[in-house]
Amino acid sequence: MSKPDVIFEDEGKTVSLKRNVGLLSAIGMIVGTMIGSGIFISPKGVLEGAGSVGLSLVVWTLSGILATLGALVYAELGTAIPLSGSEHAYFMYTYAQGRSKLGRCIPFLYDWVGLFIIRPVMFSVICLAFGTYVVKPFYPGCDPPPFVVKMFTIVAMLLIAFINSYSVKLAVTIQNVMMVIKLIALAIISIGGIYMICLGNVDILSEGFQYTSTSPSTIAIAFYNGLWSYDGWNNLNFITEELKNPNRNLPLSIIIGIPLTTAFYVLANVGYMSVMSKEEIILSHAVAVTWADRVLGVMSWIIPFSVAASTFGAANGVLFASGRLCYVAARDHNFPQFLSFIHSRRFTPVPAMMFTCLVSILMIIPGDISTLIDFFGFSSWLVYGFTTFTLLLLRVTHKDLKRPYRVPTVIPVIVLLMACYLVIGPIIQDPKVQFLYAVLFILSGFVIYVPFVHMKIHPPGMDTLTKLFQKVLQIVPTKVE
Repeated sequence: MSKPDVIFEDEGKTVSLKRNVGLLSAIGMIVGTMIGSGIFISPKGVLEGAGSVGLSLVVWTLSGILATLGALVYAELGTAIPLSGSEHAYFMYTYAQGRSKLGRCIPFLYDWVGLFIIRPVMFSVICLAFGTYVVKPFYPGCDPPPFVVKMFTIVAMLLIAFINSYSVKLAVTIQNVMMVIKLIALAIISIGGIYMICLGNVDILSEGFQYTSTSPSTIAIAFYNGLWSYDGWNNLNFITEELKNPNRNLPLSIIIGIPLTTAFYVLANVGYMSVMSKEEIILSHAVAVTWADRVLGVMSWIIPFSVAASTFGAANGVLFASGRLCYVAARDHNFPQFLSFIHSRRFTPVPAMMFTCLVSILMIIPGDISTLIDFFGFSSWLVYGFTTFTLLLLRVTHKDLKRPYRVPTVIPVIVLLMACYLVIGPIIQDPKVQFLYAVLFILSGFVIYVPFVHMKIHPPGMDTLTKLFQKVLQIVPTKVE
């Protein structure tokens, strides 16, 4: 399981992915991916599920704490198994050693769900938010037509895919610049909210815990929306092979990035509630724009611009990481091999980027943001819970595994229990059809696994298609020693 090289078969030259991501860029990847569409969309979902102002702020805080704990779990795994691909790499190491057919199925099912649900949904929702905020100023007083929003969204998706296929350094630079812009936007909302509170606008905040929901199901949905805003905390684990000094920078970027984001999120919600009623927050599709119209006056354009930049940067980070999952899944023979090829000169996984972008575009055509978030929340926390279980299992089965960073045992136990609640609670209290769809889709992975991975059936015409992609995209295969 060594670092992958790419071979020019006709020249004998070696090309590999480069370690271009330092500490600042790592923090930018975490903060820049987490602060995307969620804080500008999810306040309505969290408030609606929590029922009260007080509980909604508690949900935002606890979501940040849970994201930090989950990220620390992943930090131990990422430093002990320093390979790109996040969960894929950890499942392959833990369950697929010894060529166990059952064990090999586990990482494949994760790849199946990750590449067709979790990562595309995450990319799609963020890009939909970008499209909404870009189009919104052209439709004052009403919601923009869904067709127009989706057209702008698709254009943004294609542009981001091009950037990530063209240059790793360009993608990382965009991520860092967008991080600064979005932090400025959240600072404006936070400071503006504190100013409004000082003027006496505390009617909504003074409600406290009145009307708090008592349903575990609706509270779980509130957590889904809150945790959606923090998702991206594990993105560095997808690009470990491109991270400089991962043993130091992986846990350090988590410790800096996620608490910083949590503080901004709580303050931003206080800012919203200083000028908007609960009903207005719940009904608004662009909470930050409404806030800006009331507080900033003629300068209100700053917030839509910043939100568009924020969502664009977050989508850029998500695709950057998602392409690496597709890359390593194909490299380990769980998907067609040409998806693991990289560009011969630019060192970018072009086919993986194109594949992820295409699946994401297909995802947004019939979908809407709320449904996609619920679908994502259930599927992702199912994976996070199983990954946490894997860490605990490794401590029993691989006691001698070198762990440069070791998280206290109580932390993975808390994350595992919370993941069980987030997965099982909504099913018991208020089963939704999207949960059933997610389970059925996971099970359908067996239909693909048995013939193409277990039995190793080679689809006809695949070699011809691979050669065509090599010539058109100028990509070369990956060799793993």
